[in-house]
Formats: sequence, C-alpha cells, structure tokens
Amino acid sequence: MASSKSGSGAMTLERMSVEQLKAVKEQADMEVNLLQDSLNNIGTATTRLELATTALNDLSLRSLGSKILVPLTASLYVPATLQDPHHVLVDIGTGYFVEKTMPEGKDYCERKINLLKSNFDQLVEETSLIILAKL
Repeated sequence: MASSKSGSGAMTLERMSVEQLKAVKEQADMEVNLLQDSLNNIGTATTRLELATTALNDLSLRSLGSKILVPLTASLYVPATLQDPHHVLVDIGTGYFVEKTMPEGKDYCERKINLLKSNFDQLVEETSLIILAKL
C-alpha cells in the first residue's frame, strides 16, 4: 500500500490523512484475520488427519471379531465388532466414502497431511509477504 517511490501513483504513509491510515490499517487487519482463520482451519484439518492415521494404526493391530467403538458423531460412539481389519472406509469429503485397504487408507491420510502442510507453509509465506508489504 505505502510506497516510497514518487511518481508511481501510490501515496506514502507520511502523506496520508488519518482517515486514509485508518482505512489501510482496517484492510490489513481484515487480511491478517482472514489468513489467520485459514491457517487455523488447515491446522485443525491436519490434526484430524493425524488422529485418523493413529486410529488406522491402532485398528490394523486388532484382529477379526475385536470389539470396537465406532464414532457416529464427535460425541456419539456405538459398540461394534470388527468384521474386516484389512479394509477401511475413507471419508473423501462431502459425505462420500471409499473402501480402501489398510495401507491405502494410511497412504491417503499421509498424502492429505503432506498437502495440508504444504498449503500451510505457502500461506505462512504469503502472510509474511503481505505483512511486509504493508510496512
């Protein structure tokens, strides 16, 4: 926003009125808040996938006929008996599930975690560039 170059059409901070400075600050605050929300969402999704990976590892150690609790919601679990410890249903989003082998399910989670971590790193870099540009 602020530029030290003359003739570029951009105002320098020193020449802005108080109202213009407030507007620049509000815009920067909104952008930072939006980016922070995105970072939090990526962090939450990564944590959930890491928990899913841990659950898959635990499930792979169980044998046919083991008693387990299956989550229906975040706070509601129902008792069940493990019928096939080698296959899992993977939630791929928007209510769609795909049956995968245990190694495929673990691989899916790891790939998604790596993608989210890459997106997180990119967003942190972009946030830093935006903040530096505002200074």
